[in-house]
Amino acid sequence: MTNSGAMIVICPSCSTANRVPKDKLLAGGKCGRCGSLLFLKQPLVLTAANFGAHATKSDIPLLVDFWATWCGPCQQMAPAFTAAAGQLEPRVRLGMLDTEADQAVAARYGIRSIPTLILFSKGREVARQSGAMSATAIVTWVRQALPA
Repeated sequence: MTNSGAMIVICPSCSTANRVPKDKLLAGGKCGRCGSLLFLKQPLVLTAANFGAHATKSDIPLLVDFWATWCGPCQQMAPAFTAAAGQLEPRVRLGMLDTEADQAVAARYGIRSIPTLILFSKGREVARQSGAMSATAIVTWVRQALPA
């Protein structure tokens, strides 16, 4: 968080850093560069190209679902992950990274089983959980992992 009480929020569309007053986070806001909404209440698609910006440059913690299209439990958990996004944003940004499409990112974090959820804050791993979870379990797990 910046000294002025503003937070850096990365745009889900163009990955531009936006400064948003902390007390205005719930109001959403739009990207100063592309005009897209900053919070969509759904997971964003993470790739090697945008992962770093969301994981390290944002003041908003990032919850990543490492998944693959061929993974049955991943497919079963996808609706729960989307539901959790609706409950956790704007406090936490949720994103999904396809481990088949972006193997280097998955390898960097030692992903050996999927689905695996990793919660990042300022580029640091805060918590990790493997296996499919319900929306309620995801929300509870994230809230316990982050300081109030």
